[in-house]
Amino acid sequence: MPSPLPEAVRAALRAVVDPATGRDVVSSGMVETISERDGMVQFALAVPRERAREMEPLRLTAERTAAAVPGVISATVVLTAHRAEAPAQPAAPKSPAGQGAMLLPGVKRIVAVASGKGGVGKSTTAVNLAVALASQGLRVGLLDADIYGPSLPQMLGTNERPRAVGQRIIPISRWGLKAMSIGFLVDQETPMVWRGPMVMGALEQMMGQVEWGELDTMLVDMPPGTGDAQLTMSQRVPLAGAVIVSTPQDVALIDARRGVRMFEKVNVPVLGLIENMSFFCCPKCGERTEIFGHGGAREEATRLGTEFLGELPLKLAIRQMADAGTPVVLAAPDSHEAQAYQSIAARLWEKLESPAAASGPRIVME
Repeated sequence: MPSPLPEAVRAALRAVVDPATGRDVVSSGMVETISERDGMVQFALAVPRERAREMEPLRLTAERTAAAVPGVISATVVLTAHRAEAPAQPAAPKSPAGQGAMLLPGVKRIVAVASGKGGVGKSTTAVNLAVALASQGLRVGLLDADIYGPSLPQMLGTNERPRAVGQRIIPISRWGLKAMSIGFLVDQETPMVWRGPMVMGALEQMMGQVEWGELDTMLVDMPPGTGDAQLTMSQRVPLAGAVIVSTPQDVALIDARRGVRMFEKVNVPVLGLIENMSFFCCPKCGERTEIFGHGGAREEATRLGTEFLGELPLKLAIRQMADAGTPVVLAAPDSHEAQAYQSIAARLWEKLESPAAASGPRIVME
């Protein structure tokens, strides 16, 4: 039988009235499908595009009303503008993007680990760098910002569900990290068939409603490309910088270049490039083969005027341990590949602690 919770939420929302029309958000057709999973409620309010900015108080009231329904652990409400437009209203003046309340105030340094395309080993790199930083005695968070293809549960070796205390979600603690992913909240094979506003709402919830506490740094495992998640991160958190992961071949470097340019456009400093799968080491004889070429990311870093942070090999052990949920930095700390991650992590923290990084970027969206 379907859960009665969405209907209870819908009933409660009949008390939320749009002051401009005098009608409640349910009878006016603003409330779209209410989804619920283990007490986590999400839905959208469909509004005319030109009224979206002025309706933020209404969205907040709807979210608080839904969260107060017995049985609801947390509620996420987003505004979406794909219903028929109402008669024109005066447009609210635009405030400079990135100037609103920033999320994650307790995190000193937030770093986006990004790539222009998928399949370059970005998530494996992010997890191992996070564990390497934690092994240096730092308080580290790891956020999986890939809503459509979350990989953190597999790579951290746990399908544990986060606990909720009041309206706050407690992140998963694993391998010395505090971690959060949409993959911890849904079944492994459940596809996230969501529009952009729902994706951005879920991402903001994982930043704003999770009890991250005080952290020295947080690594954000970004989805591939240059879309909604990247813009949300640029606008809602004070990013200290971005690290771009690429393989050496030209087809990957073209997309990595787009990633660099995207962060430049939103005034987020690129801390450097990492060349992953730089060379293959045969597990039997140890012979080195440069399957994807070699040195492409180093050359690209020089061309773009940013630092080359290091190269990581394509080794069977890295893949096996990632699939098993034990990062190679922990499982084989004396191996060449673990030392490579440790070296990159140390250099990354050195850059984050430099005076230039400490001042933080000024976020400006064009």
